[in-house]
Amino acid sequence: MFLQFIRLEWKAFVRSQAFGTNLGIKIFLGLVAVIYSLMFLAGSATGYYIIQKELHQDPLVVVSKYLIYYFLVDLVIKSLLQKLPVINIRPLLTLPIKRSTIVNFALGKSLISFFNIIHVFSIVPFSVVLLKEGYDPAGVLLWWAGMWLLVYVNNMLNVLMSDNDFVFVIFLGILGLFGGLQYYSYFDVTLVTGVFFHGIYTTYYLVLVPVVLFAALWWFAHKFFSKKMYLDTGLKGKHQQAQTQDFAWLNRFGTMSPFLKNDLKLILRNKRSKTTVVMSVIFIFYGMLFYTGMLEVYEGAGWQVFASIFVSGGFLFTFGQFVPSWDSAYYPLMMSQNITYRDYLASKWWLMVIATAVSAVICSFYLYFGWHVYLMILSGAVFNIGVNSLLVLFGGAFVKTPIDLTSGKQAFGNKQAFNIKTMLLSLPKMLGPIALYLLGATFINETAGYLFVTAAGLLGLAFRNVAFRAIERIYKAEKYSTIAAYKQKG
Repeated sequence: MFLQFIRLEWKAFVRSQAFGTNLGIKIFLGLVAVIYSLMFLAGSATGYYIIQKELHQDPLVVVSKYLIYYFLVDLVIKSLLQKLPVINIRPLLTLPIKRSTIVNFALGKSLISFFNIIHVFSIVPFSVVLLKEGYDPAGVLLWWAGMWLLVYVNNMLNVLMSDNDFVFVIFLGILGLFGGLQYYSYFDVTLVTGVFFHGIYTTYYLVLVPVVLFAALWWFAHKFFSKKMYLDTGLKGKHQQAQTQDFAWLNRFGTMSPFLKNDLKLILRNKRSKTTVVMSVIFIFYGMLFYTGMLEVYEGAGWQVFASIFVSGGFLFTFGQFVPSWDSAYYPLMMSQNITYRDYLASKWWLMVIATAVSAVICSFYLYFGWHVYLMILSGAVFNIGVNSLLVLFGGAFVKTPIDLTSGKQAFGNKQAFNIKTMLLSLPKMLGPIALYLLGATFINETAGYLFVTAAGLLGLAFRNVAFRAIERIYKAEKYSTIAAYKQKG
C-alpha cells in the first residue's frame, strides 16, 4: 500500500500544471541542500580536532554539553520553515484502506525531510571520527542512535504542534532564556543536559530515553490524527460567529477604499496574515545583530545597510512579496468584477508604505547606538518606500502560489514562490542600497552614502505613476495564468 501512495505522490507531481516550475525549484533546492550538507560535513569532520586543539578537553564531552542548544535551534527552525507533508485524504476515505495505514504513511513521509536528513552530515562524520580516535564502539553506536532518535523526536513535536501559530516563539524564548541565564552566569543548563547526552555514551541504558520518547510521540500522533480522519469531524470546516467591521474611516480613499477594507479584514481575521504581522515586528529587532557589535562579522558598513533595509521593511517583504496571492481564494471572482488593477495595486502599495513609515518611527530606539545608525535606517526606509515597494509589487505578478489563510506556516516565505524572475528582482532590493551607500561613502563620505540611498528612494517616488502603469500591464498579461495557477490543487 505504501508503494501505491508513493506512485500517487509521483503522479501528482508530474501531472501538476506547474510541473516545470516545481522541477526547477527542486533542482535549485537540491543544489542548496548539497552546499549546506557539505558545510555540515566539513564542520563535523574537523570539529573534533578543533575542540581538542583549542580547548584541550574531551571533544565528546564538549559537544554533549551544548547539544541542548543544537536541538532547540533545530526545533525552532523546523517550527518556522519545515513544510509538513500533505495528503489528500478525502478520496482515500471511501476506499478499503485502513486509516492507520494512511496516518503511518503521512508520519513516515514527514521523517524524510531535508530538515532531518541534514543531520546525517553532522552526526555521522563526528561519530566516525570518534571511532577512529579509539572511543568505545558500542558507546559511539548508541550515542549516534540516541542523537538520531532525538532529531526525530523534534520532528514529531513539530508535527503535533504544527497548528499552533506561535510555537516557534515559545521555543525561541526558551532558547533565549537558557542562553541569557548562562551568559550572565545565573544558571548553566548545559551542566544538567550535558550529563545526560554524554551519559548515552557512557551508560548504555540511557539510550532508552530517546527510544521511549520517539515511540510515545509516534503513538500519540497516530492516535491524534486517526481521530480526525472523519468527514464529519476532523475534516469539516470550522464555523465561527461572523463579525462585521465597516472601517468607514477608509472611505476617504475613494475607489481604493474597498480594497483597503478588504486587506485590513484579511489581516485581522486570518492566521497567516496575523503571523505575517508578528514577523514584521520581529524584523524591527533584526538590527540588534548588526548595530550592537554582538557579532564581529556583521560590523561592516555594507552589512549594516543591509540590516537597515530589513528593520523598516519587515511588513513590505513578508506581505508584499505575496501580492496578489493573499487574494488567491477569491481572485477569479474578483477579476470578473468591474475593478481596475491600478486601484487594487495602489491599495497594497499604501499598506506597505504606511507599515514601513510606522516601522521607521518605532526604530527610533536605535538612536541609542548613534545618530548615524538611525540615519541609515531612515534612508533604508525611504528606499523601501520609493523602490522596494514597487519591486515587490512587480515581483508579485510572477508569484502564482495560492495562500492558505487558515495556516500560520511559512510566514517567511514559500519555496513554491521561487522562480528565476523573482530571484532576479530580489537582487536590487538587497544589493542596490548597499552599492549606493558604498559608492557615496567611498568617493565622498558616509553622509553622502546615506544621501545616495535616500535619493534613489525619492527618485522612485517621483516616477511612481510611470512604474504603476508598467506594473499594471504586467499584471494584466499574467492575469489568466495566475487564475489558472490558483485553481491548481496540490
